Order: sequence, then C-alpha cells, then structure tokens
Amino acid sequence: MKITFYGHASLGITIGDIDILVDPFISANPNASSIDINSLKADYILVTHAHQDHIIDVEAIAKRTGAIIVSNYEIATHYGNLGFDTHPMNHGGKWDFEFGTVKYVNAIHTSSFPDGSYGGQPGGFVIEGEHKNIYIAGDTALTFDMKLIPLQTKLDLAILPIGDNFTMGIEDAILASDFIACDKILGYHYDTFGYIEIDHEAAKRKFFEKDKDLMLLEIGASIEL
Repeated sequence: MKITFYGHASLGITIGDIDILVDPFISANPNASSIDINSLKADYILVTHAHQDHIIDVEAIAKRTGAIIVSNYEIATHYGNLGFDTHPMNHGGKWDFEFGTVKYVNAIHTSSFPDGSYGGQPGGFVIEGEHKNIYIAGDTALTFDMKLIPLQTKLDLAILPIGDNFTMGIEDAILASDFIACDKILGYHYDTFGYIEIDHEAAKRKFFEKDKDLMLLEIGASIEL
C-alpha cells in the first residue's frame, strides 16, 4: 500500500493496481501548485464530507478518469444526479471493494456544499487492503467513537487532522492515537490557511514525548506500508 500526500487533506492511495484519491483539494491550494490534477490516476474517489476544501477537484478528476465516487448517501446522490458513478455509504456500514474493505465511520464536524446545500453527516474511512489497515479520520474533533475502531481493526497507520481551530489539534490528536491504539500517525489538514498553521518541530516533539511517531510529508511525497 502506497500513500501520497497532495496537501491539506488530499491523499493518493495505491493498493495493488487500484488508485484511490481522497478529498481532492489541489488545484485551488497554492501550496500544492506542483501537483497537476490531470496527471493523477483515480479508479475511486473517497470523500469524507462536502466542504469545498475537500471536493473542489472531484468533478474534474472523476470526469476525466471515470472514477467511482464513494461517500455518504447525500454526497453520492449529489454526484449521481450530475451523472457520475457513485457508491453511497453511511456510518457504520462497510463494503468489500476490489481493493479491500472500506468502512465509513463517525466524525464530529459539519458538512455542506459550497452553495450551502446539505452534505449529509461527515465521516472517516477505515480501509483494510493488502494486509494493511489504515484509518483516515477526515475533519473531526476528538471523539470517544474512535475507541470502537481497534475493537475490530488493528491499524498500521492513522491519518489524523492536526491543524486545530476547525479540527483536532496536536494534543487531541495524541489522545486520538491512544483511542485508536495506533502510534504511527500521518498528520494532515494543517498549514493551508492561517487558522491552521502549525510548528512542525514542536508537533513532532510532542508526539515523540508520548512514544509516538508523527509524520509530516512534503506535498507529493509518499510512504509505503
């Protein structure tokens, strides 16, 4: 399993020969100017919620690639009405895709499209594929619901928001890593806006002091599990 960071909360995941994009917000992110969305492969696009900074490139990429858009019922219906292929999910549900199992789990946040229309309830994804398990939290506060995840899935990596103000900050993300029983964390949703700028070295140090590993990737960089 290969995971690539495209800035903000945008990820690329390759499992076998399947390419997955998560929350593509790239073309409008000045920090991600080195990434050409027309070069990205996508068989699936996973969307955690409907905010602009998570969906802005969904239509352009799905139109070019024919990717299946996976999200909550309301978001899937929105894109389905626009003619895109979709797979609707809802909280607590899981599905066996060709690349592995995906479960849509709770997140504490809001969700609306840029025009203000309802985007359903926000969520995250637990993905089990290639004998590796990851949790993509989406935009969320710290929540006791996270404690349910390790009761069913032993995680190899958790991808958590750490920018504070709109989501969890560093201290709550450390607690979240305890809740999910995973000490290997990839941080995201930071630095894109003034509200969510962080001190990278201080963040890594706080995780290290708790015997945890916080990875902050350069945009375009990848890790393999």
